[in-house]
Amino acid sequence: MKKHFYLVTVQFLGYRFHGWQKQPHLKTVHLMIDRTLKFILEDNPFKSLGSGRTDAMVSAQEAAFELFLEHPLEDLEAFLLLFNHNLPQDIRALSIKEVDSNFNIIQNSKIKEYLYLFSHGGKNHPFCAPIMTTILEPLDIELMMLGAKCFEGTHYFKTYCFRATNEGIYNRTIETCELFENKVFTANFFPDKSYILKVRGKGFMRNQIRLMMGALIKLGRGDITLDYIKESLKPESKEVMDYIAPASGLILNKIDFE
Repeated sequence: MKKHFYLVTVQFLGYRFHGWQKQPHLKTVHLMIDRTLKFILEDNPFKSLGSGRTDAMVSAQEAAFELFLEHPLEDLEAFLLLFNHNLPQDIRALSIKEVDSNFNIIQNSKIKEYLYLFSHGGKNHPFCAPIMTTILEPLDIELMMLGAKCFEGTHYFKTYCFRATNEGIYNRTIETCELFENKVFTANFFPDKSYILKVRGKGFMRNQIRLMMGALIKLGRGDITLDYIKESLKPESKEVMDYIAPASGLILNKIDFE
């Protein structure tokens, strides 16, 4: 019987991982975390459970998992130091706190904030590749800013769900959807200007944010219009968004448990 419960937050660069969830014969974030826990916890049986999945190559400024232990941790700070000492260099533990048995990392209400980092109009330095998407064509950024605002509020998001079925729950609420110039991430090899799409909400469907970003890129290129996006969010829409923005620009920025 598991008796001790901890909430652990971590950050990671997703570029070399096949997402969060364990998969046969693939290197995933959860696999590396569990390998490290098994090494440092030795004879203390454990189980870990993530707050949700991320796709291959998606990074996180702040992700979370719940750690279930049979024997309590005596010193949380010492545990965190030991954990970081043994994790691979592209994963870092940020915090750990004890929670009670009523806490459920899957079912507890939470707000997730995602950022999508991109630039346009030219080829970037290769070092940008792990966290920034490069759109080679010039984009109408001001029009994309207007398009992002169309996604805010409660809408029917079936068009923005990968391989949607007739059984899904597609009425979803997005609290924030805004596009702005990037002042969050800096590096001397970044282009002069880059941009961020910020999206906050309670629940996202498979590839939803990357499909929304795909629509905004198509809007910026002139392939679709603002009216197309507005119509695609109505219950009667039969549109299927055919462009999924690349995964490496997507960053899980933070998780707020309510």
